[in-house]
Amino acid sequence: MRRRSFARGIVLNVAVIPARGGSKRITRKNIKDFCGRPMIAWSILAAQQSGLFERIIVSTDDEEVAEVGREWGAEAPFVRPPELSDDYAGTTEVIAHATRWLEDQGQAVSAVCCIYATAPLIRVDDLKRGLEVLQSGDWAYAFSVAEFSPSVYRAFRALPEGGLAMLFPEYFSTRSQDLPAALHDAAQFYWGRPGAWTQGLRIFDRHSMPVAIPRWRVQDIDDMDDWIRAEMIFKQMTSDQTQ
Repeated sequence: MRRRSFARGIVLNVAVIPARGGSKRITRKNIKDFCGRPMIAWSILAAQQSGLFERIIVSTDDEEVAEVGREWGAEAPFVRPPELSDDYAGTTEVIAHATRWLEDQGQAVSAVCCIYATAPLIRVDDLKRGLEVLQSGDWAYAFSVAEFSPSVYRAFRALPEGGLAMLFPEYFSTRSQDLPAALHDAAQFYWGRPGAWTQGLRIFDRHSMPVAIPRWRVQDIDDMDDWIRAEMIFKQMTSDQTQ
């Protein structure tokens, strides 16, 4: 594929898809076949179909992952350094590295969207809403979230000496419909200002805005049970779209 060139000074929206080669629980997870395509392909296609991005970059330490990304229309213009490729590398640091690389190339970047390689349930409309939310105010980030179900305020833990203890006993008598809404990371996408990424601002903080995703379209993919459940949801989504 012919590589596009971008003149200095052109302001870009950029998608960065972090996809290292190592995966402990699901081998080669980022390029494993998921419903007929490599897992990472679904994230690349969503970015392409959104029409929001001038560049779609795969950040990886693995040449095979990079090649799969290129085959599906993304760029892999650099090799992620080893210190950002182990089990302890955080998303913020990885996206900051890609953002600095762009800036070093003389690129003027308006917004950088991290899209996880394992987000086959992502929808174009959600990406568009995310950018709208980011631009609705002086926000550092706008990212996908979902509401806990059942409520986290009903959670309890097993005690070492036996028995149980509620994490939030003050809500024991509160009706479920009166409990505060508690959100969790939906692990699909994270829009951010370039400076927020490079300064290492924490994503889960007051300078961020949530982009709500229905609970049924949210699935972490950390083991094969998660994988099978995600395939079931994906097939249902695909069936609904063709009816």
